[in-house]
Amino acid sequence: MIKVENLSKAFGPKLAVNDVSFSVERGEVLGFLGPNGAGKSTTMRIVTGFYPPTSGRVTVGGFDIVENPIAAKRLFGYLPENAPGYADMTVDGFLKFAAELRGLQGEARKQAINRVIELCHLGNVLYQSIDTLSKGYKHRTCLAQSLIHDPDILIMDEPTDGLDPNQKHEVRNLIKRMGENKAIIFSTHILEEVEAACSRVIIIDRGRIVANGTPQELKARSDVAGAVRIHVRGVAAAALKEQLAQASGVAKTEILREAGGGIEARVYPDKAKANGGLTRSVAELAAQQKWRLDEIYTEEGRLDEVFHSLTLPDTVKGGAT
Repeated sequence: MIKVENLSKAFGPKLAVNDVSFSVERGEVLGFLGPNGAGKSTTMRIVTGFYPPTSGRVTVGGFDIVENPIAAKRLFGYLPENAPGYADMTVDGFLKFAAELRGLQGEARKQAINRVIELCHLGNVLYQSIDTLSKGYKHRTCLAQSLIHDPDILIMDEPTDGLDPNQKHEVRNLIKRMGENKAIIFSTHILEEVEAACSRVIIIDRGRIVANGTPQELKARSDVAGAVRIHVRGVAAAALKEQLAQASGVAKTEILREAGGGIEARVYPDKAKANGGLTRSVAELAAQQKWRLDEIYTEEGRLDEVFHSLTLPDTVKGGAT
């Protein structure tokens, strides 16, 4: 549905997007994740035909966005960054205008407008001018125009920007539902958004793709993936570390907290010898040593850790402890 091939974009001497390639299929929600200034919005603007590429190619539904822009743009809905609109229009007037731009007339236009009003919860502000709306309602209004023609492809730049926590939750759930039968790509720098809504994630840093996979695949790259978290009583920290070092499959033990007579620790697997039985080994050792085991579980990895390891500046990485 969307195919990006060797895409680059230069602004003078600055290369904002550098040889980026990816594709998005129907039934897929792709999260385009990166720090501010990484090239997310520039890539979105090229994919939607707002910027021409310096080099590379973008096809949407089989149409080249440069050579056949009108045919390509008919196929997608676009929510730009900062949700622009026409300030002097009412919400109702803006949606009618957007529907007509998309070729909807008569009963089809009426049904489309009613559908997005309900979908984006705009009934309370329908006859307000856009310049009087809160930032959240302006964002909903712009989201509604991107959905009005029920496109097969959705391209959204920071889709929850300016929304309160409840509105963010609604939009994430909406994206996830629509992603079952549409091709969706949205850019964000919010990690929880990716975990809540995406089936696949691309991390971009300084214009280049540095990771591409499912949220679970990326979390598996975390240093804590597969580590065992325990909370025990009846043993001193030094003795705990010493005895765990002898357990099968243990690489190292980190004491996280000592409080109230208990110790919270993380036991890292020896990945060269990993066989998936670390949790059982630790539990068996606790039973042998007669420790009181209050809690034990295996960590799945942390997306924030992977994100930071891939996107921190080299000078910061070098000075990290």
